[in-house]
Amino acid sequence: RACLPQVFRGVFEINVSAAYCFKFSRDAELELDASINESLIEKMASSLKQRRRADAVRFVYDESMPLRLLDYLRKRFGFGKYDSLIAGGRYHNSKDFINFPNAGPKYLEFKPLRQIRIDRLEDDASLFANIREKDVFLYYPYHPFEYIVDVLKTAALDPDVLAIRICLYRVAKNSQVVDALINANNNGKTVQVVVELAARFDEQANITWAQRLTDAGIEVIFGIPGLKVHSKIFLIERLEGKELKYYSHVGTGNFNERTAQLYTDFSLLTFDQQIGRDVAQVFEFLKYNYRRPEYQKLLVSPHSSRPGLVAMIDREIKNARDGYRGLIFFKCNNLVDQELTQKLYEASQAGVEVRLIVRGMCQIKPGIKGLSENIRAISIVDRYLEHPRAYVFHNRGKPKYYIGSADLMTRNIDFRVEVLCPILDSDAQKIIQDVLDQQWYDNVKARILDADQRNRFTGCDSQAHLIERRYIRAGRIAEADIVKDDLALALACRLGGNRIGDCIFGVQQFDQTFGRTGGALQFAPDF
Repeated sequence: RACLPQVFRGVFEINVSAAYCFKFSRDAELELDASINESLIEKMASSLKQRRRADAVRFVYDESMPLRLLDYLRKRFGFGKYDSLIAGGRYHNSKDFINFPNAGPKYLEFKPLRQIRIDRLEDDASLFANIREKDVFLYYPYHPFEYIVDVLKTAALDPDVLAIRICLYRVAKNSQVVDALINANNNGKTVQVVVELAARFDEQANITWAQRLTDAGIEVIFGIPGLKVHSKIFLIERLEGKELKYYSHVGTGNFNERTAQLYTDFSLLTFDQQIGRDVAQVFEFLKYNYRRPEYQKLLVSPHSSRPGLVAMIDREIKNARDGYRGLIFFKCNNLVDQELTQKLYEASQAGVEVRLIVRGMCQIKPGIKGLSENIRAISIVDRYLEHPRAYVFHNRGKPKYYIGSADLMTRNIDFRVEVLCPILDSDAQKIIQDVLDQQWYDNVKARILDADQRNRFTGCDSQAHLIERRYIRAGRIAEADIVKDDLALALACRLGGNRIGDCIFGVQQFDQTFGRTGGALQFAPDF
């Protein structure tokens, strides 16, 4: 803004002396015509055009904007005095910052993440043999997403692979996943792709991908009317000897190379044949939705997710009432389903310890005596968007682990096609438990969700933090490190309580608190 007169010199006949930003938002809800004369793609394309003329729902403006200009804009756009006019800062389209170049010092940037390679997945020739031998569990972005692409590329070239079936919700702009599917089709495989056209704000991109896949001769299914397909699954059918074998993927995130670098997510690749048959049943349901499938291992919305989760919560309640330890540990994006909320309150009242890591909306009010005193909840927002859904039940010391696409929202449980999968491999269970334990004891980014809705950080010793910063500013780094070490020990004792002997602690891990390297405090797992 400081250089506007120079930028627009000679462009306008008047001098440009000031500029103000505003953001105008319209209703993004899509309304599809019930006409039977148009295909779903045609209806969606028409509805997207209507979005440009939808009702105005919000007007955010620079709070320093003169009232005269604000009044002119309000009248020009037809806003009444009771509409959503919100005074804000000087810039409102924050998503633009994602691609904004760094014009400042390099130390302000995150250092590139060194991803963890898995030796047994490096050889494409033995990829199926390695999955057959042992489940593969991936945690993005700490593991490379390219392993998923490699599986699909290998399947596309493998002469023993007969079919590939996959659900696509959001894909990258230049998707290697789609390229692998087209290559598989060109090589004579049966390829079936379920594309969710109603993925919010990705509708046009998904229409384009659906048309490209259709043009390539691939069978494209648009899901079920009234049920958004949000599952993160694919199925590879391979002929081994004279038997048809299934290789399955169930995950928490999209098949998207771009977001796999920005979101944390879990993926499971398994040779478990019952899971494979269940995944095949999901694809059958998506094509022939008048059939009611029966699943042996998977929990699938809208059929079995709710009764399955309720049954496992009830089991923890019974265990607690019978004198055993009851413990429920959930990590998800949102928790706003009324029945499941009431079930967790019931579990708390029965003596079950309930731990919740909920990044977004959470309607539970923890810590209320007589209602939720055994419930604790935190939220973590950090460099990567926390996106996994993991549901863990103590089960008398034989924990049950589930991951999948479903959040604890009524829309996910009852009005979407979602898949939750049991994790049966002990090494995969350990990865999940390590992630949950480390995040549960996070003392850097975690906020406590309490009944008062204060959302306060779990917090460090602010006094010591300030002292440490003063030492650094004065150039006395050695003394700052001493303060940091003392604070680290104090926090370990405070958070560990009587379990300080179980605390796995190192100064390098604690350094992240003050902007260097490492991770949050880690404690021995409770499962």
